Amino acid sequence: MNHKDPEVVYAMLTRGISGYFREQGKERAVLGLSGGIDSAVVLCLAVEALGKENVHAILMPSPYSTLHSVADAVELSSNLGVEHSVVPIESILNRYLKELEDLFCGEVKGLTLENLQARIRANILMAYSNNTGALLLNTSNKSELAMGYGTLYGDLCGALMVLADLYKLEVYDLANYINTISEAIPQNTIIKEPSAELRDNQKDSDSIPEYSILDPILHALIEEGKSAEELLAQGKERILIDRIVKLMGLSSFKVHQLPPMLQLSNHPLLPHSKCLKCK
Repeated sequence: MNHKDPEVVYAMLTRGISGYFREQGKERAVLGLSGGIDSAVVLCLAVEALGKENVHAILMPSPYSTLHSVADAVELSSNLGVEHSVVPIESILNRYLKELEDLFCGEVKGLTLENLQARIRANILMAYSNNTGALLLNTSNKSELAMGYGTLYGDLCGALMVLADLYKLEVYDLANYINTISEAIPQNTIIKEPSAELRDNQKDSDSIPEYSILDPILHALIEEGKSAEELLAQGKERILIDRIVKLMGLSSFKVHQLPPMLQLSNHPLLPHSKCLKCK
């Protein structure tokens, strides 16, 4: 897997954001800041593209958010000089769960609980967007989208998907490049294990293969157009390839419901009609 040049990617994405906002007649952006790598990178790009005075970050900790993630998000906002708000969602989540007790006979499944948190956050972000006119920037990356690792009408919502044509490992490359310009992103954000923090001790690798394994296979399937059989012939494990191909198939319905995305490659996940080509 050949990673994209992060300096070129940085320039293309910042131009893509500023160009999209000009076309929409908008100046201000909002995004949910989790303390994770993806939202950190999008915040840095937005500040470069729009100016720090035009970007607002909202932190929405749940009972499963770690203290270090919240601290990392606050530190990043401070480093960039970006105004941020904190809207804890625990009381809202508990109210949802209470109201759903009768409907579900008292049993709320784990995935339902996770998706509720994502959709509560989306409601808060969209309410801010409606109330201020700011456009919501989505922070999902290509690896997650290909695996369906995201919540429809939750963390997949937004006016523009900034990282949707960038694999997770490339997001790390971009984060490290950003820190060569100015050490804005806390090191802990870069080195900690990726997690959606929607349940206790959750890791991305609980649901999808580790990105160091996943991304080269996705690149081969999507960018290089290789078949599963070709990858098996190269010595890849059948159980791994079958799992990835199955997840890609199961998640394909989500792709058709995603917001427009900034396109960096010739093989975006979305139809070209929903892509904004970065130049």
